[in-house]
This record gives sequence, structure tokens and C-alpha cells, in this order.
Amino acid sequence: MGTTHINLSVFTVTSKSMTVQWSRLVGASSYRITATPQNSPEQPVFAQFGGNTVMGSVNSLSPNTMYTAQLEAMDNAFNVLSSAETQWKTAPEIPSIAQAYSKNSHSVTVEFTEVSGATGYLLRAESVNGDFFSETSVTGSSGTVVQLQPYTDYKLSVMSVNTGGRSQPSLPIEARTVVMAPKLKTSSPDNSTIVVTWTPVEHAVLYTLCIIKEGSNNRSKVNTTNPNMTFDNLEAGTRYCIKATAWDAEGRAGDDAQVCQITHPPTPYLIDVRVLQGRGVGLSVYWLEVQGADNYMAFTTNSQNCSTNATGSCFITPVQCGQKHSITVTAYNTAGSSLPSEPMDYITYPCPPENIWVQEPTAGNCSVVWDEVSLVDYYITFIKRDDGTEKICNTTETTCPFFCMCGYTYLTTVFPTNLAGSSPQAPVRNYTTIPCCPEDVSINLVSTETLEVMWSKVKGAELYETTAAQTNDVIHCNDTAPVCALSDLRCNTAYSVTVTPCSDLRGCNRTCTAHTHETAPCAPEILNMTKTGNSTYRVLFSTPNTPNTNYTITAIGHYESHTCRARNNSCELSQLTCGSTFEVMAMATTAVGRSLPGYSKLLETGPCCPMYVNVTQVTQAMTNVTWSPGSGARSYITTLSSSRGHAKCHTLENHCLMGCITCGTNYSVNLEAISSTGHKSECKYHGFSSSSCCPASVKLYRRANNSLRVYWRSLGPRIQNTTVELYGTGANYTCMAAAGSIYCDIQEETCGDVYTVLAAPVALDGVKVSFCQPRTYSD
Repeated sequence: MGTTHINLSVFTVTSKSMTVQWSRLVGASSYRITATPQNSPEQPVFAQFGGNTVMGSVNSLSPNTMYTAQLEAMDNAFNVLSSAETQWKTAPEIPSIAQAYSKNSHSVTVEFTEVSGATGYLLRAESVNGDFFSETSVTGSSGTVVQLQPYTDYKLSVMSVNTGGRSQPSLPIEARTVVMAPKLKTSSPDNSTIVVTWTPVEHAVLYTLCIIKEGSNNRSKVNTTNPNMTFDNLEAGTRYCIKATAWDAEGRAGDDAQVCQITHPPTPYLIDVRVLQGRGVGLSVYWLEVQGADNYMAFTTNSQNCSTNATGSCFITPVQCGQKHSITVTAYNTAGSSLPSEPMDYITYPCPPENIWVQEPTAGNCSVVWDEVSLVDYYITFIKRDDGTEKICNTTETTCPFFCMCGYTYLTTVFPTNLAGSSPQAPVRNYTTIPCCPEDVSINLVSTETLEVMWSKVKGAELYETTAAQTNDVIHCNDTAPVCALSDLRCNTAYSVTVTPCSDLRGCNRTCTAHTHETAPCAPEILNMTKTGNSTYRVLFSTPNTPNTNYTITAIGHYESHTCRARNNSCELSQLTCGSTFEVMAMATTAVGRSLPGYSKLLETGPCCPMYVNVTQVTQAMTNVTWSPGSGARSYITTLSSSRGHAKCHTLENHCLMGCITCGTNYSVNLEAISSTGHKSECKYHGFSSSSCCPASVKLYRRANNSLRVYWRSLGPRIQNTTVELYGTGANYTCMAAAGSIYCDIQEETCGDVYTVLAAPVALDGVKVSFCQPRTYSD
């Protein structure tokens, strides 16, 4: 298919030709290309092509020239149907090769003439057998083609290049690469020789080796056809560099190969060997550093060693004690080792003694003793007490005496010493002396049958045994605390108490002094209580203690207490309140202390007598007795006694109405106060008398002077006044008759009245008898 217009493009360009490509135009029977040079007087160049052609070349152009190319499509009448135009530049001229040579087995260097207008060049290399092809871009002469094979023939050509394209290749030239370098292997069998070996190089007929000492400008060159070479008389521990070149049959030198080799180091000089003791015990070895050594190793005759890099010392650990050996030092580098240094003898620190013990033939006289050790100059002995006190003993003997106190632990160790030092460690032996006896033992009575034993802790004691001889030395306490309670002992007994300190290592110190203390007295028992007086009781009790023991009897009531004391078996309690209950107990006291109270017994005193008793005459033949309550009394028996008779009354009350007592009689009162438990108290009251008798045969008479007279007859002694009261409807009259009188006159103001007459004795206190009966009369 065709198009209605033409598209034109440049396909390839050389220095004298151009190839263009276009699209086919519909109706075109031919095409014409006109190449016109720009800025040049040269004539245009024409090329004609058929209508079915879409590509064509224009030749005979000038190198490195800018052209304008016009394409015209024409019909059969050579009329132009369409045209297209483009510009391009031709490639530079073809360069020429001046020479080609190989200095490396994998490359060839080409020198060529440079041409005007070229911006670069292409080196083309082809193997003669046709199995290799490459193009290498370079900017100018000369250029090198790489990645070639050793001793191989190649065809080489060059092309110039600019923006228009590349020129045609130049005329080819042949060149051969050189042989490859030998692959060197070196070794140093000793400190003055280096041996060089290599695999024979293909196509090589001769080898040149050059050796130079590192840091020097002096060099030595040697040729050989053999694949090995030995260099001797060299310096020890010195680096030498060796360069080797192979030659082919044409006399061309191949690639260079270089290798450096150091000789064995010189023999070190051993300076000193020391046994050091620090964080780790070991052997320090010192020597002079030698040239060319990378590291050093020291060897002992007992197969120990140490190594270091580029320093003049090393450290061997661990080091065994009590050894005598020698040591050598050898230097090393990549070539090998030097000869060992001259050996140096050394000894290590002594071993610690296998056995250490402490002897104490007598108390306080101790000695540290140990087994003898070899390679020892002297021994250092440390004796440290557990309170920090320390003693040091230097001796050449195998014993060290020291003073040892009781109750201490001694840490002993022995360090054997020689010129290498002392043993860095030694077994520590503990020796503990027997515990000390307590000096401040105090015994206190904490209860009647318990003794509390206290003491200060003593050195070395881990345990204390407390015994009492009176208990068959039974251990009462086996404890770490410095206190013990001896309980369940017998009262009123002296005990010999011993505190024995003990330790696990040394056992118990059985030499401690005993301390004596007595228990409290035994409690007495109340045997009987007897009333000996109105408020006094005798108490009888037991005396279970030693003579001269004081006994105290105590009676404790609700509001009071009473005591009595004695050294025998009885005492009296006095002034005990009546109507009370007392708890009576007995207690013994010695210089040691007091006993427990004995079992108490109740003592009930008799009821209290009433504080007062009142007797009141109710009638002439009947009396009312009253009294105050007696403390502790529940009932009363009251008895009135007189010469004229007796009266008795038993009552729960505090009053009683009694007969058989006539007026005008003296009598006494007896009263028994009885408690609820039947205890009685006798109470006597004296000086009582009944009231005077009432007058008898009372008569009322009117007298001539208009007065009234009252008569009576006295039944008792006439020692009291008599009062007369006269009550009427119109008036009330009173008169008082003196003692011994039997009548009393009353002046009446009215008459014809009815009167009530009452005549009664009057006591000395002015109180009249109240039980006399009135009588009624009519005037």
C-alpha cells in the first residue's frame, strides 16, 4: 500500500556514501534523490530509483561534509508528485594504523593516524582463526584492545566516528600477544634463604628474576631456564620482593609477576623470668624483640607455653607450686620460626603445707605446727583472732608458738616463701579454745519455787547448760540464750547452780564455779482458829520451814484487814469487827523472800450488838423493846429480867412487845444477836426501869369554895410529880401535884358540867406517862 505523502529518513552513513529510506507514494513510478553539500562549492550528487523501491544509497560524497538530501516522487511523465527533505553529515575519512604491539598477555596496543572531523574511533580485533571479535571505542591514538588471550595472533583495524556515522575499517594489521607471567610460589626454609618456584609458562624460553630487600634500592637480577630459583645469604627476619618475567622465542618480554617473602626471624634473647602473683598467679617471661617477628611463643620444660604479638613479654598461667624448670622463647613470622633462645632456669613459689594444726598442751599455751615443704627459704605464719587481733611469725622452723585465750577462734595459715615469692594461697585452719566461764552470774527468785539465772554471753560459747547439784545435776536449760529458769524446785531449799558454756568444736567447760541461792519458804497451813475474846481469835498454823522463819497471818475482810506475826505456830488476831467475814491466810518470810500464801480459811465473827436499845411502857403490864440493827445478825432473842419477873422474845425484827413487866420496876435487858450461820453474840444492857404506875382510885369532889379537888392513890413510890388534866365542855383545866401529893385542886369558873379527868405521873424529864386512862365525872 502507498501513502499520499513521503516520509524520508537516513538509514546508514559512511565517509563517502549515504543510505536513505522512504515510504512508497501512490502513483509514483520513480524516485530521485539529490544530495547538495552545504557551505561547499562541490556539485550536487544525484541518484535515480524505480517506483517500487523504498531504499537507496547515494555515493561519491565527500567525507565529513553536511549534505541536504531531497527525495522527489515522480509519475511516468516525470512530474513531481511529492517531495521530502532531510540533512545529514558524512562520516570522517578512514584512518590508517601505524603499528600494533603487545606488552601484556591479555591486550594489544594500536597506534593510528587521526583524521579531521572524527569525534572518536573504533578499534576492531579479530582472531586469526575467527573465534573472537570485538570493537573497542577510544578517543584517539593510541588505543588498547583488552580481554585477549596470551600468545595469540589477532587482526586489528580502526574506524573513525562522528555524528554522521563511522568510516569504513582501515586496512587490517596482525599482532601477537606476549606470554603470560609466571605464577610464583615462595618459601623460606631458614632465616637466610628464600626459595622461588613456578609452573613453566607456555611458549616461554627464558625467565628473568630480580630480588630487592624491602626499604633498599639494591637489587640483584638473574636469568634462568629452570622453573625455580634459590636466594641465600639473606638477612634474617627481612622482607624481600621478587619480580619475574617470562621471554618468548622472539625475545619479547611477557607479563611481570611480583611476590614478597620474609625470611625466618632471628633467635630471640631471653632477658628474665618472674613468677608474679596478682589476680592470677603466673609466670612472666621477658625477651628482646627481634626483626621481622610477628609473634613469639615461650615454652617451658613442663609443656606450658604462652604467646604474644609483637611485644617482648608474655604470661604463662596457671603455674604450679614447688616446680623447678627452664624456659625458651621462639620467634615466628609467616615464613616460620626462629631457633629457640638459650634456656633460662626458674623456680616457682613453694606449695602450701599439706597439714596445719594447732597444739595446746596447757591452757593458753598454743602453737601452730605444719609439715615441712620443699624449695622454701622461710615461712610466714598468720594467726588471726576472731576479734581482729593478728600476729605474724617469720621462721625457718615448722612451728610458731602464740598465747591463746579462752572463748576465741583462731584462724591460722602458713605461707612458705622463696625467691619466687610466697605461696599465693594456703589452707586456713580454725582452732577454737574452750569457752570461758561466765563471771557475772546472777540468780533471782522469780517465784517461790523458780530461780531465774542470768549471765552475760561469753566468748566461744554456742550453748549453755544450767544444772543444780540438788537435782542430781539434771540439765534444766540447754539453750543459746544467757538466761535460764530453774522451776519445780523444793521450797525453803538452798540450790548450788552451775552455768556450763559449750561449743560444738571444743565441748563444754566443766571447770566453772557453782553459785548458791535459796528458794522461797514453804507456805504454812492454817490448822485451827479459836475465839479467845470479844474481838480476838487465836490462829494455829503449821511451820514447814527452817527455824527463825517469820510467819504472817492476815485476815482480809470487806472493808478492813488485820495481821499478826510470830515465829512459832500461833498468833492472835485482835480487833476483828463483829458481824464480818474474813479470809484468813498464812505466809512465811525469810531473807530470800516470801512464800506463797497458804490455803485460806473463812473466819466469821459474831453479829454486832445493837448500838442502842429503847424500852417503852405500852401499858402498866406491857413493854415495847426496840433496838438498832446489829451488823451480821439475822434474828434476835431479847430477855427482860427484874426482881418481879422475866420476859423473853425471839424475833427477826428489831423490836419486840413484851408482857409480865409491871410499872415502876427496875430491870436489865439481855439480847442475843444470831447470824444466819448460827453465830451468836451476847449483848447486855443495864439500868432500865419501867414507867411509874398510874394513880388509882381517882375521885373528883366539889368543894365549898367553888373549886374541884381530884384525889388519887399512888401505887408506887411517890418520887414523881403528878399532872391532872380536867376537860369539860366549857373549859379545860390542868394542875400539877408535887411528888408525894395525893390530890390536886382546880378552881372552877363554871359549874354543872361533865368532866373527863386524867391523872398521870410526870417523869423527871417532864414527859407524862401516856398509858393512864381518863375517867368521866358529872358535877
